[in-house]
Order: sequence, then C-alpha cells, then structure tokens
Amino acid sequence: MTRQEIIDYCLTFAGAYEDYPFDDMADPGAWTAMRHRVNKKTFAFIALHKGHLIVNLKCDPFEADLLRQMFKDVTPGFHMNKQHWNSIIMGGDVPKDEFKRMIEHSYNLIKPKVRKIHDP
Repeated sequence: MTRQEIIDYCLTFAGAYEDYPFDDMADPGAWTAMRHRVNKKTFAFIALHKGHLIVNLKCDPFEADLLRQMFKDVTPGFHMNKQHWNSIIMGGDVPKDEFKRMIEHSYNLIKPKVRKIHDP
C-alpha cells in the first residue's frame, strides 16, 4: 500500500482524521498522525524512515509480541512505547489483509468508549 492508500484506509474509520503534528503537510517525509476527532488519540503514525515507508500502530502487548515473531517486518514501535506499539515496514512480509486488520485493531484500542446508561 502507498502512503496515500494507508491514509485513505484510516479515514474510513468513524471520527478519524489526518494530522501533521511535527511537520508541514507538504513535506514528503512528514510524519502523518491518524487520530480520532473526539479524544484526539492517535492510532497510526505514517512516515518515511531511511528510505522505507513505516507505519506505527498501537497494539495489545501480547499480540504485539506475537506479530513480531510472525513477521520480520514488524518491529517494536519506532520512537514509541515498545510494549504497546509496533512498526510495520511496508512492502515486506506482512500481507495487506493482515496489515488492515492491524490498523483496525489499533483504532479499536483508542476509539472513545461508549458509556452505558443504566435505567433506574
């Protein structure tokens, strides 16, 4: 997937928006943050690093470790908490469907929780 395809896919999730907290949007090497409008939490960072497109995704710690064992192109999160974030090097051994599932998992971890209203 290209950078724009990843951004477009992330934007399919309810409340998702594209942000550039560290760089100018016009910079081709800019860090793109995909966030949720309600709580402003980030579920994906997209960037170029050493000539490779990488995507940082939030992940359950147990699953994060499992994914690192399954795919050589899934590593501890670059510039992130290594327990809760993975970096995926695009164009590697992670299948597209699995990558999309990882994005959805990341989004589900940060999306606002729905409060239950109890009837008296």
